[in-house]
Amino acid sequence: MGLPALEFSDCYLDSPQFRERLKSHELELDKTNKFIKELIKDGKALILALKSLSTAKRKFADSLNEFKFQCIGDAETDDEICIGELPVMKSNIFPRPIENASDVLIMPLERFRKEQISAAKEARKKYDKETEKYCAVLEKHLSLSAKKKESHLHEADNQVDNVRQHFYEVSLEYVFKVQEVQERKMFDFVEPLLAFLQGLFTYYHHGYELAKDFNHFKTDLTISIQNTRNRFESTRSEVESLMRKMKENPHEHKSVSQHTMEGYLFVQEKRSFVSTWVKYYCTYHREPKRITMVLFDPKSGGKTGEEESFTLKSCTRRKTDSIEKRFCFDVEAVDRPGVMTMQALSEEDRRLWMEAMDGREPVGYQGYQLEHVKRGNLSSPGIDDQGLYRIVGVNSRVQKLLGLAMDPKTCADVELENSEWEIKTITSAIKHYLRFVVLPGPLMTYQYQRSFIKAAKLDNQEARVTEIHALVHRLPEKNRQMLELLIKHLATVANHHQQNLMTIANLGVVFGPTLLRPQEETVAAIMDIKFQNIVVEILIEHHEKVRGNRRVYHKISQSGVLDPSPDHIFSISQSQTSWISKKNQSAPSSQTRERYKGQRLTTGPSKAPYSPEAEVIFFIIAGRKARALYACKAEHNSELSFIAGTIFENVHASREPGWLEGTLDGRTGLIPENYVDFL
Repeated sequence: MGLPALEFSDCYLDSPQFRERLKSHELELDKTNKFIKELIKDGKALILALKSLSTAKRKFADSLNEFKFQCIGDAETDDEICIGELPVMKSNIFPRPIENASDVLIMPLERFRKEQISAAKEARKKYDKETEKYCAVLEKHLSLSAKKKESHLHEADNQVDNVRQHFYEVSLEYVFKVQEVQERKMFDFVEPLLAFLQGLFTYYHHGYELAKDFNHFKTDLTISIQNTRNRFESTRSEVESLMRKMKENPHEHKSVSQHTMEGYLFVQEKRSFVSTWVKYYCTYHREPKRITMVLFDPKSGGKTGEEESFTLKSCTRRKTDSIEKRFCFDVEAVDRPGVMTMQALSEEDRRLWMEAMDGREPVGYQGYQLEHVKRGNLSSPGIDDQGLYRIVGVNSRVQKLLGLAMDPKTCADVELENSEWEIKTITSAIKHYLRFVVLPGPLMTYQYQRSFIKAAKLDNQEARVTEIHALVHRLPEKNRQMLELLIKHLATVANHHQQNLMTIANLGVVFGPTLLRPQEETVAAIMDIKFQNIVVEILIEHHEKVRGNRRVYHKISQSGVLDPSPDHIFSISQSQTSWISKKNQSAPSSQTRERYKGQRLTTGPSKAPYSPEAEVIFFIIAGRKARALYACKAEHNSELSFIAGTIFENVHASREPGWLEGTLDGRTGLIPENYVDFL
């Protein structure tokens, strides 16, 4: 299991759990820094100590063996696995040192440690300093008496807002830098090691034999490093773009919480006739009406106390004249005596807590009102152009081409072979069309995005191809047809990679984020871009196998009569036909055969005429059982809500295209056709 992704949205919530995740990254950076310093020292010893070369190289190899890369995310790509194998090479691959070993190995490692890890440490100091400053200003601010002048309080509020905004910006920049260093070490650190090892092979008296044995791994590793670098560049720009968006509109990128409400609250505690305000991180679930509190003190290094939980009985806003502190409300518990007075961080924060806990106004208070703050097709010569699909065309010309191609009046007159249209203009138009024009979502749909990513993470290559094949045939028909056209074209482009330099991996980097982008823009989703690229690589490399075949199945009514109407025609992939040969399924009658013999279907992806050979695919669908493959929440009272694994009774055809009708717990309603598998 790798390091957890640090979401920028968590910088604004600043929860103890976020601090724990951030701490794991900091420990990893400290570990990497310590390891590189030790490796540099051992490398110098290896170069200088020729008389004790055997001992030095063994120690150097042992240092490498102690280190293992930790990748961000829950799985590694094949390239990352290949890169991770380098540190565990055995000591017998280390021959005599080369003359410029310090330039090849020591200097790049020292430069990485000084420029990258040191920068992360400086950012950490700034982050800790701003944390301490923000906490101090916040506590001082919350201690202000409500009886002070309104102008003084307003000025203090503005000051806290400025300090809070600065703290959020420093937090975002620090998280960005931490994750950047974690990703950069995968190539900035490994490349010097690879160059150093290659140099050693050259000067070894058995270097030829050693280099020959190492060549296959070196080739794979070189390709993996390049692929990882390409994915990093793509990922880094996406992460940086997300960071900028969150700086500009932080309220639009709040973290989606599993709790009804959560955040920091100050709780009044009376000890020896003295009232103190203690800071807790609180969460509230509306359904069980359960409040959980965790004592948290940032001055102690983020250590948390024991968790305390109780059931809410009531929540009441405190009158301003009843307590010196602002933003307060009282909470009563079912399983705890007394009344707890809590202080929110602002008036808006108190409003949100009270709304979540169904709070009420104090008795006798009239007229209180919460104040809301406004807050293509390429020609043959073009297929060999270097950097095909990577080089971007002039935006104005791309938009002009799209405008002509999308207009029914002018589309027939567009000649791509015309010298007016450069290859880069055509390729940019294709990418723009797929990303922004053709559909409201990606071509491979948001619905199956996580399924494709999960398939790409499978260990077995054959299993990946099989699963992706099945997922492709779950796509809507129009999406699948367009995807097949595109992948077939990209396979042709890849076949010319010697000329255009666009390998399958390069095409994956270009089209992965376009065809399979996530619905929600998060750091974790951006880290999965490398697996989106792998999905596209598999589609291109195995395009003949993935395309497969699809057949059209005719539904027969309970009376045994074939109904060829649009409502009674649908298609499934060839891999889903195993249940057709079930017993007690009626074949079409001779009357049905004669009636439709030789006639072509009017709808559906296939328009083949009816023939006796097609009898094997006729079946009765009425009255069958089916199992839900995925969960679904009804958006209309005519639809059924269910979870994955639910069994439906009496599943049969519906008049709604793309829907079936079935019964669940005595209620009959609509079920998405591609959400179920028949039993």
